[in-house]
Amino acid sequence: MIEFIDIRKSFGPKNVLEGVSFVVNDGEVFFIVGQSGVGKSVLIKHLVGLLRPDSGTVLLDGEDITTLSETAFYRVRMKCGMVFQHSTLFDSMSCVENVALPFRKHKRVSMKAAREEAMRRLRDVRMEEFAYRFPAELGDGMRKRVAIARTLMLEPRYVLFDEPTTSLDPVSARRVDSLIRELSDRLGVTSIVVSHDLASIFSISDRIAMLYKGQVQLLGTRQEFRSSGDPIVKQFINGEAEGPMEI
Repeated sequence: MIEFIDIRKSFGPKNVLEGVSFVVNDGEVFFIVGQSGVGKSVLIKHLVGLLRPDSGTVLLDGEDITTLSETAFYRVRMKCGMVFQHSTLFDSMSCVENVALPFRKHKRVSMKAAREEAMRRLRDVRMEEFAYRFPAELGDGMRKRVAIARTLMLEPRYVLFDEPTTSLDPVSARRVDSLIRELSDRLGVTSIVVSHDLASIFSISDRIAMLYKGQVQLLGTRQEFRSSGDPIVKQFINGEAEGPMEI
């Protein structure tokens, strides 16, 4: 499992995370939510070594990863994949070549073997028929599914999704939601999803952590969020403005 223990992070005078603690259990779809600027993406970047906390501990399967060297983080990134907000595919490569790339790099296999595995992963995300298309030929939602297939190539136990439905039309967004849920239910992948998309949050999450002013405002199931009397939580759910965020 993944555990954040009293994570604190500042950028200059701005305190972004001020003592964030929670546990993500194996196999669940866990959402981190809150308004823009509360540190959702900052938090998950600690899991793959893109950021280091000023203080606190991140445990991955019981191992403290906060002090690992950059080289030691390679094995962490094999276990914990990340799908960025923008799909970050290479425009000069076909979809199957994009998906095969990490397999060739880390497993040192032939192109033929890498393509076979890439086709299997494209089937997992229902993009096999577009394998030889280029990213520019696809819509945002389809590119997102290809990016997910690429992340799955190294068979991570954990997948981090940073705003996976941002900029997608409603139909594409719900398809991505269904895929994230399916990864958990069928493949046993643990997913951590950073999002402010209420449709996603209340349709596929197992549990939700809401960040506010650098701390966890509420941690619970979607039912607990819907029934919460906390005015901050209610404002978020109802989409009400609350003035400038203080982080």
